[in-house]
Amino acid sequence: MIDLIAIDMDGTLLDSHHAISPRVKNAICAVRARGVRIVLATGRPFSGVEEYLAQLGLAGEDDYCITFNGAVIQNAAGTKSVAETTLGYDDFLYCEKVARDLGVHFHVLYERSMMTPNADISSHTVRDAYISRTPLIYRSVDQVDPAWRFRKFMMVDDEAVLDKAIANLPPELMQRYTVVKSAADFLEILNPDAGKGRALATLAAHLGVPPERIMAIGDQENDLVMLEFAGVAVAMGNAIDAVKAVADHVTTSNNEDGVAVAIERYVLTG
Repeated sequence: MIDLIAIDMDGTLLDSHHAISPRVKNAICAVRARGVRIVLATGRPFSGVEEYLAQLGLAGEDDYCITFNGAVIQNAAGTKSVAETTLGYDDFLYCEKVARDLGVHFHVLYERSMMTPNADISSHTVRDAYISRTPLIYRSVDQVDPAWRFRKFMMVDDEAVLDKAIANLPPELMQRYTVVKSAADFLEILNPDAGKGRALATLAAHLGVPPERIMAIGDQENDLVMLEFAGVAVAMGNAIDAVKAVADHVTTSNNEDGVAVAIERYVLTG
């Protein structure tokens, strides 16, 4: 029996037009009517989740979401936080220099804003700000307030450029932080205690839901630990091979109502 379903957003819940299909919405409403909790787990900030929570009727005080790739767990009404893990100024200076040395663009998320120290603002940064409904600002490194706390850092660039940078990341960075690729053009750097898997475990404990009664659905590297934690792991048809390898089931793609197919097969008919 499934009591909670954790669903990634981009490439999973949302189709390629960043929309929730009627079939997916109906399936989510059907399991909610049976008392199953739905938790959106995403790399987006809360501002990029709010409209979808509202569409699905998940914006109540007792609904929850995981944002910033697990750096923040909060109720879906946006009124209280269950847990939050952040990064500081020294982390910013170190990671920004690594990105600069590797020749890739860099931006960070803090409070309800996105900031880049790159005067030549990347189109990938602009697109991320647009999709996540986040105000974008430019600040040179020496204009950054040392008191700021950051939810996550991102190295962003064309896939070939980013993959070359990833191959040359210093071991120290990998040891100090949680580092996950969330899209072909996004590498995310988080507090070492952050990540969707850890966040889901924390939220499950908070709600008293055991792992074996959780289903998780995802498509990218940043979903791996979340899927490994859940009792039932479902990979999207469009998922990367590493996600399909750890999944118990593979559903159809995000453009073929994959979330709805998974819910109908493994929860509503279960």
